[in-house]
Amino acid sequence: MESTRILTITMTEKFKILAKYIKDMSSETADVETFLFVKENISKYQLNIDITSKALKNKLIEVNTTLKFEDKEPNEKKSFYEIVYATIIKVDDEIKEKKDLEKIILCDVPTKIYPDLENCFLNLVHNSGHPLIKLEKKIDFNKLYNERFN
Repeated sequence: MESTRILTITMTEKFKILAKYIKDMSSETADVETFLFVKENISKYQLNIDITSKALKNKLIEVNTTLKFEDKEPNEKKSFYEIVYATIIKVDDEIKEKKDLEKIILCDVPTKIYPDLENCFLNLVHNSGHPLIKLEKKIDFNKLYNERFN
């Protein structure tokens, strides 16, 4: 007797990424003295992330994820690195709740695009003269999202 097992996995995507691109990218270092100072102190720089969204038409949303790498100290000499990564998504028609939409924008999309964003951002910092910089921690967008409401 032959037994057949069929495993069905249904995973419905709540959104579809239609496009993603670098919307804006910036690296600013005023002069060589600043560069040398930053090279010594860049380990103190902090990574900040910001996510904004804009409704387009036909259930399309533009999600802008911004990474900033900057010195929070009041130093005269500092460099500034920023990238704005735009993702255009189409939200499933089933999504009606504001909370579901918020989770897609603040959690799901950033989690999906982050490897590409991190790669682009590190290329910017490396090509700005800091080839040894790594981003130590992976960003847990679900955790950040949940902390926001607790």
